[in-house]
Amino acid sequence: MARTPQFSREAADVRRRALVEAVLASLAERGLGAVSVRDVAARAGVSPGLVRHHFGSFGALLVEAYRHVVQRVDDHIDVALAGAGDDPDARLAAFIAASFSPAIVDRDLLSAWLGFWGLVRSDPEAAALHAETYAAYRGRIEGLLAAAGRARDRALDVRAGGLGLSAMLDGLWLELCLDPATFTPAEATRLAGDWTARFLEGAGAD
Repeated sequence: MARTPQFSREAADVRRRALVEAVLASLAERGLGAVSVRDVAARAGVSPGLVRHHFGSFGALLVEAYRHVVQRVDDHIDVALAGAGDDPDARLAAFIAASFSPAIVDRDLLSAWLGFWGLVRSDPEAAALHAETYAAYRGRIEGLLAAAGRARDRALDVRAGGLGLSAMLDGLWLELCLDPATFTPAEATRLAGDWTARFLEGAGAD
């Protein structure tokens, strides 16, 4: 009897993860406008009623899938930063390179993001999550830039740097996903690295 609640929680977690992965697969194949409860439930191998049971609403499931993708990207970058050690320049370079790695420059991931960006316009919970995660993303970049600035004994406008570098990374990533024939991940990495080097050498100084 004591093991039943644990088993139930584990089973519920498995179903929740299956539904999140099913949303991502459906977004990749059909886009946000064609994603449905029935399609997602069928992909997850559960009844449509379990969507409401586990998430409360289909919208809440979509938001949870958004959170899942953000965490997946964050985890990938965490690994890259951990491998870079403590050197500020090496950490910045690792962050930029990871942003254009095969795990991130992925058309299925792009399809998921496009769907979530559409959801942000109509769902307050999705909008709040986007604001939270985008602020955290910029904050991470600002922290990396600040550390590199301290190593150079330079005072930098890291807020402006965070906005600029995040916009550059997003734009290059988007174009790479849409048309990888335009330029290579190595070129994107070099462009972003060159911009960052100029910023650190005084373009963003107070």
